[in-house]
Amino acid sequence: MTYQSPDPARPDTGEQPTATSPRRSLGCALEIVETLVLTLVIYLLIHNFVAQPFEVEQTSMEPTILSRQYVLIDKISPHFTNYQRGDIVVFNPPAGVSQGGVPFIKRVIGLPGDTVSLENGHVYVTPAGGSRVELVEPYVFKDSNGKTQSTDPRPPDLQTTWVVPANSYFVMGDHRLVSEDSRVFGPISRDLIIGRALLRYFPIDQIGIFTRPTYPGLPEVNGVPSSPASSREWLPRAPVLAYAGSSATIQASMARP
Repeated sequence: MTYQSPDPARPDTGEQPTATSPRRSLGCALEIVETLVLTLVIYLLIHNFVAQPFEVEQTSMEPTILSRQYVLIDKISPHFTNYQRGDIVVFNPPAGVSQGGVPFIKRVIGLPGDTVSLENGHVYVTPAGGSRVELVEPYVFKDSNGKTQSTDPRPPDLQTTWVVPANSYFVMGDHRLVSEDSRVFGPISRDLIIGRALLRYFPIDQIGIFTRPTYPGLPEVNGVPSSPASSREWLPRAPVLAYAGSSATIQASMARP
């Protein structure tokens, strides 16, 4: 082995060639872009098909859900199981209901085939082929004296009886006095429902999963949806929500003056 002394005309400064630096910078930039795109795709998939956060700005679901609380909506399970009585659902307003296109949040009371009727401030449900049952509703708003709020017909028609069509649901808010619900616009189509409320995640001290109440005398209904989910249901929905931060706002669904 021979040793060649450094060329005195080219002193060794210890620096490495910099020809590859632009390539390395470009590679880092591409990695950052790929990460951001992947994160966005994952977010959109979860947001459109799995779960979505909402901020509630209404009083029609008191005392179960208060204004300014945040809830997480389950979008995936309704593709495999039917909605049931007692589920809290978020849905787009039916045709003719003017709320700026912002979703409502209500509780499912009547299922497809049910007959829902109001009598003396109470709610009765007659399932298809079954007997008439008065609903036990511990979640309904109570006044300052602890008296359960009456469930009365609403203008303009003051209708007291509804037969729920196939693929439709009769919904009402827990605060019956102020809730604009199926007593006003009738049963809603399943296609309008965005998902069921899964849990409340804010305020932190009120985090909890929403449990479905039981209704003595009425059958429990579960299983696959009554009609196959159409391809439209699996496509991302048009942006119809008013956003507040990273959560959507549910319009106040109050009684009409």
